[in-house]
Amino acid sequence: MNLSFNFLRGEIPFTLSRCVNVVNLILDHNILEGHIPTELGSLTKLEMLYLKNNNLTGNVPNSVGNLTSLRELYISYNDLEGELPETMANMRSLIELGVSVNSLSGEFPPALYNLSSLTLLSLSFNKFKGRLRPDIGLAFPNLQRLYLANNYFTGSIPASLSNCSDLLRLDIPLNNFTGNIPLSFGNLKNLLWLNVLDNQLGIGAPDDLNFINYLTNCKMLEFLDIANNKFGGMLPYSISNLSTTLTKLLIGYNRISGTIPREISNLVNLDMLSIQGTLINGSIPDSIGMLSNLKNLHMESNQLTGNIPSSLGNIRGLLYIYLQDNSLEGTIPSSLGNCTSLQTLDIAQNKLSGSIPKQVIALSSLSVLLNMSYNSLSGPLPVEIGNLTNLAALDISNNKLSGEIPHSLESCSSLEILYLQGNIIEGTIPPLDDLKNIQYLDLSRNNLSGNIPRSITKHVSLQNLNLSFNHLDGEVPVQGVFSDASRIQVMGNMNLCGGIEELHLHPCLKHANKRPQKHIALILVLALGTSAACLTLLLLVSYCCMKKGKHRPSTASSFRKGYTQVSYEDLLNATGGFSSNNLIGSGSFGSVYRGNLSPEGTIAVKVLKLEKQGASKSFLVECEALGNIRHRNLVKISTVCSSVDFDGNDFKALIYPFMENGSLDEWLHPKEGQMLQKRLTILDRLNITIDVVSALHYLHSQCHTSIVHCDLKPSNVLLDNDLTALVSDFGLAKFLSDSGQNADVNQFSTSGIKGTVGYAAPEYGMGGQVSCQGDVYSFGILLLEIFTGRRPTSELFEDNETLHSFVKQALPGQVMDVVDQSALYETEPGDLMDILSCRSDFSDEFVECLVSILTAGVSCSEETPQARISMGQVILDLISIRNKLSRILVHSEKVKISRKGES
Repeated sequence: MNLSFNFLRGEIPFTLSRCVNVVNLILDHNILEGHIPTELGSLTKLEMLYLKNNNLTGNVPNSVGNLTSLRELYISYNDLEGELPETMANMRSLIELGVSVNSLSGEFPPALYNLSSLTLLSLSFNKFKGRLRPDIGLAFPNLQRLYLANNYFTGSIPASLSNCSDLLRLDIPLNNFTGNIPLSFGNLKNLLWLNVLDNQLGIGAPDDLNFINYLTNCKMLEFLDIANNKFGGMLPYSISNLSTTLTKLLIGYNRISGTIPREISNLVNLDMLSIQGTLINGSIPDSIGMLSNLKNLHMESNQLTGNIPSSLGNIRGLLYIYLQDNSLEGTIPSSLGNCTSLQTLDIAQNKLSGSIPKQVIALSSLSVLLNMSYNSLSGPLPVEIGNLTNLAALDISNNKLSGEIPHSLESCSSLEILYLQGNIIEGTIPPLDDLKNIQYLDLSRNNLSGNIPRSITKHVSLQNLNLSFNHLDGEVPVQGVFSDASRIQVMGNMNLCGGIEELHLHPCLKHANKRPQKHIALILVLALGTSAACLTLLLLVSYCCMKKGKHRPSTASSFRKGYTQVSYEDLLNATGGFSSNNLIGSGSFGSVYRGNLSPEGTIAVKVLKLEKQGASKSFLVECEALGNIRHRNLVKISTVCSSVDFDGNDFKALIYPFMENGSLDEWLHPKEGQMLQKRLTILDRLNITIDVVSALHYLHSQCHTSIVHCDLKPSNVLLDNDLTALVSDFGLAKFLSDSGQNADVNQFSTSGIKGTVGYAAPEYGMGGQVSCQGDVYSFGILLLEIFTGRRPTSELFEDNETLHSFVKQALPGQVMDVVDQSALYETEPGDLMDILSCRSDFSDEFVECLVSILTAGVSCSEETPQARISMGQVILDLISIRNKLSRILVHSEKVKISRKGES
């Protein structure tokens, strides 16, 4: 009976037990729920039982041990729990056992050690723990595939596994194995796959990598991943003697030192070489150009020196080159222009010099990222830059580039990010009319002059524009992006005038060019004198207010200037006496109420719980932070109230515009019975994620003083009517010192409070200082939660399992199993055909986008701050992914319309 890959619902009928002659019962890939019927144990002739990929719950029944003829049992991808029953020891005919991706627990099931015929054993993605028996390899002499990923296994990897002479795949990543890889693994002549990613292997000792000398005997090896462990010592020369069948070699994020051997070129079939985040130094050998099948080259975040080898240009099929964060020097080899399939080139944060080769800047295949920032590149931007018609993100900031911005840049019609800041580029800003998709444009800290082109106001997609610290003059427009002060920066241009009031520029004077120089000087003197007088008066008034004691109207009067004045009585009436019916939510330092206040309309009122230690400081921090920053993705304070209530007690409140769509938390985790207007699709979630990272990038890198939020989580992300995300609640925010490295502990912020459990960076729990990398970690966890629908504090994660490890282990092959299923369609499907249609639309490219998104979240939420990527890099990655995803969805919609037309 084969009913697999349908949409069968309900429970498995216990009456199936009457089919006493059934040999194969195949019910996988349905929507079956409930328990596995005990009665199935009476089907003693069963040889195949497939129940995987359903929604089954409960324990595995003891009666399964009666199926002594069973050869294949698959119950993977369900919600089964508890321990595997001891009766399974009777299933001596079992050859294949798959129980992965459940919530099964306990020690490695002792009953299984009796099943000596097993060739496949898969326990991955469960909650098994403890040590493996030292004689496991003797118990399973016929084993070919052993999958133990993402559990809580500890202890050493048993050397007896080398007794499994037919072993093909050993996949044990994301556990807590210690010790080392047994040297006897060199006897596994048929081994194809060895994955020990993300364990605790190695101790940083010189002989940690000795096992590689023995793996050279595994002539069939195709995949080797030892990344994210504690391996130390010098990279052995023998690595170049591994099997020539090897296609993927990943050794990054270890304590490995030494140099890359020239003979690495012996691994002629490599398509991925990943050696990042290590202590490896020296130069990249020229021989690397002999790896003609290479597609992915990751050598970022090492201590590499010397030149970028020109031989890389010999690998025409290269897709991704990551060499950033090293000490590479010399010029960019023009031969890279021969890599006609290249989609990403990241060589940022090195010591490269010379001009940008026109052969590289003309690579039309570049579609994801070209990043040459933070080097010492000089000369003008080549006009060939116009060939980058498919590129999503271009970052050539913080170099020594000169000359003018070439008009050919307008041809880069797919650009969403353009960073040219921190150079010595001069001349005027070209119209850039054809950059229809541009979202982030930064031309700050250059020598640009002339007027701001009016055409920029027509770029409706532009989210942030930075023209600061140039020599621009004339009137600042007020339309388009210029109508929102949170989205533009124009400071440091002394001759700009006009613009919206929030920019605080002097008004544009008509016929200013006809004014005598003495007249202009007089105006400046008067203006300075008036400013000084106003400042003196302001200080005097502030002093008088302070002398009035606690009955002063407000301790935040400087912030309230220009805002509507509100009193305690106003807010009491606006919220119905702070009625529980108007309570939106409550946190550590305050409760938020919905209210109605004229002329603002509907508002959200955050009333501080002043009896809580740190609440007053939280109020000051939030006033200080939000009073001095402007960004479209940061919540705006309408005004504040600092007064006393009718009993004479201190009263402090912050007033915000009310967000009809509430918080992101309510959308990701709706309460029982709560009805949302629509589901958050994958694209919705990606847009929200980009909104949040844009706000953090602004706080970390674009404010005058860097700000760390310190409490990023779904409940602190609000959604407006268009589902645009706004980061809120700056009560724990900290301002970084001038060094930009750590927060100044002598600030307003409450000491000792560094975020929320599950979202706070691990180093904070060990006394580490607040830094931007802490926000990066919180963002990474938030991103994973947005796309999986799982809280980091979910009861599903026990012992050492985390949301980070859960997702990391699923990448890339099992991404569709961890993504929130409700994100895959906008509304509840009307019938089975709707679901079938939805499922069939998942193209390989769509799945690749999901993998890339979750990979970004995993990279942000790495345990050590040094291993996390920056917010600037995340923006580049996510916007590139959105660009690709949008094209995929548009194409998919066109295909649907075409099919309907044909029918």
